[in-house]
Amino acid sequence: MADQITKRSENYSQWYNDLVVKADLAEQSSVRGCMVIKPYGYAIWEKMQRCLDDMFKATGHYNAYFPLFIPKSFFSREAEHVAGFAKECAVVTHHRLMNNPDGKGVVVDPAAKLEEELIVRPTSETIIWSTYKNWITSWRDLPILCNQWANVVRWEMRTRLFLRTAEFLWQEGHTAHATAQEAQEETQRMVGVYADFARNFLALPVIVGHKSPNERFAGALDTMTIEAMMQDGKALQAGTSHFLGQNFAKSFDVQFTNKEGKLEYVWATSWGVSTRLMGALVMAHGDDNGLVLPPALAPIQVVMVPIFKTAQEHEAILDRMYELKKALEARGHSVKIDDRDTLRPGFKFAEWELKGVPVRLAMGPRDLANGTVEVHRRDTLEKKTMELAGLENSIEGLLNDIQDTIYRKALAFRDSRVEKCDSWEEFKEKIGTGKFLLCHWDGTAETEQKIKDETKATIRCIPVDSYVCEEEGVDIYSGKPSKQRVVFGIAY
Repeated sequence: MADQITKRSENYSQWYNDLVVKADLAEQSSVRGCMVIKPYGYAIWEKMQRCLDDMFKATGHYNAYFPLFIPKSFFSREAEHVAGFAKECAVVTHHRLMNNPDGKGVVVDPAAKLEEELIVRPTSETIIWSTYKNWITSWRDLPILCNQWANVVRWEMRTRLFLRTAEFLWQEGHTAHATAQEAQEETQRMVGVYADFARNFLALPVIVGHKSPNERFAGALDTMTIEAMMQDGKALQAGTSHFLGQNFAKSFDVQFTNKEGKLEYVWATSWGVSTRLMGALVMAHGDDNGLVLPPALAPIQVVMVPIFKTAQEHEAILDRMYELKKALEARGHSVKIDDRDTLRPGFKFAEWELKGVPVRLAMGPRDLANGTVEVHRRDTLEKKTMELAGLENSIEGLLNDIQDTIYRKALAFRDSRVEKCDSWEEFKEKIGTGKFLLCHWDGTAETEQKIKDETKATIRCIPVDSYVCEEEGVDIYSGKPSKQRVVFGIAY
């Protein structure tokens, strides 16, 4: 099966596309720019959802749901916000179809034009803050800590499965606070949740930092981000958390009476991750044989393949496998016995390797007689024979080791491609070779834009947890004084 996938070294972009399709994660839809997430891919997304949802609720958040459609006038209230999304908005103008007068199909009924056009949500700040106005009157009503699992539409012209599609799935948190400090703490707390999730579940090393003003979310006073490096050295923005100040509260007149009896505008945040994380999972860990899934997110953590010639052998091996399956499931592991009788064991091995199942067990008559099993780990492709007695304990340790090994490999790769850079000539030479460059920046939007125009590189973040370089220096482009280095990279 691996021979159906383009090698990473030959064409990384095509490798990614091949792998997403061949591993049954997703496929192109008949609707331009949209995708079909297939059951195996959706099972991974469901595990992401469950993990994140638990983390949100552990930090005091609760789920709600808001309308898909947003009145056009709502976008007019926050000028910077609408400017950021105007070119990506899908607009509903009519509410009814009718039979075509010529008898061929249906047409839009011209008499069914909406009094006000509706925007299919690209993000929900405006509709949510129009709702919060009805929920908030006093400091006793705060904080509001809402999260929504939803789909959004941003009319992308150049699409790529999971990474950039016209419709995608995500979660978006929207919180309301009595003070700026509370909202800023929330912004930092949630980017920390995303960083923990990326590192501990996705096995994805990320840099946490602030976005530059040019790269901030439209309408935000501050955007925090987690930035990851893919195997081609490009950056992927894996999650963002925004301090919105009082901008949306003022736009929708959301005020509250504080403890001193005075009216104040509410302070806001929003934060989100999307099915883009599926793309990150593929690109950060996959190899030329297929997916490499961290056990924490693998829909199937252990697959068992029986090898036999006779019905008697088959039955005896299955009996032992079901015993082992029960023992592993009792420890919380997801297990599948691949007992399809239409496929040879070698084909099954290749299929589960392609789909990235962390551990594969194979058992034949000789293994059964000896009380052993062949154990194959997907991350390193190592095989070894292990004792069946107490295997459930060994498998648990093995899964933990695989999770850790995948992370350490990704971390070592990223760290090997992060360099300090102090000259414009060196920057131009290295930025296209798949690196994160730590460079001095003078803090101006003008310099940042000129660097982007000439090299396609952007400031991925001003780091706060790793690669922090608060030092005096000189901007590589303008030559003006700089107080810190920032992370430059070319992004998806």
